[in-house]
Amino acid sequence: MKYKLTKLEKLYAESYNNGIFITHNKLPENMRGFYYADNSTEPVITISPKVKTYKEEACVLAEELGHYYTSNGDILVNPYINPLVKRKQEEIAKRWAIKKLITFNDLIKAYEYGVRNLAEMAEYLDVTEKFLKMTFDVYYKKYGKYKIIDEQYTIFFDPPGILKKNI
Repeated sequence: MKYKLTKLEKLYAESYNNGIFITHNKLPENMRGFYYADNSTEPVITISPKVKTYKEEACVLAEELGHYYTSNGDILVNPYINPLVKRKQEEIAKRWAIKKLITFNDLIKAYEYGVRNLAEMAEYLDVTEKFLKMTFDVYYKKYGKYKIIDEQYTIFFDPPGILKKNI
């Protein structure tokens, strides 16, 4: 039987392949992760020791990788960056993380597997329930109340759910 990498293992491999150093260190109270890069140092992602589970670590690492791929400049330390620009870059990194960790096909696979509530779905998808809820919120903002996939599935975002059309 072939071993399947977890989402966290895949994110670590992606970080390594991009030359991003990952460390676990104390961060300010409200931060679970931090991405930093400049012209004189290699990129680094720091994850707070308050992050306790591998699922939570995968969600935090995905968002910080989102900053690696989508952010410009030091959005936290630079006092001249507009707070709206900071929030927008945070949102873009979150959307990147969501696309990385939870696709529509993943949601459909979870449904077909038999999950019927958010806790079961988060467990099946190897993410936190908080991250899954954020996923549905982001998709709701982008697509509205629902999205039809392959004319067979309707994924509802508010409230979350999946309906399969009998063909």
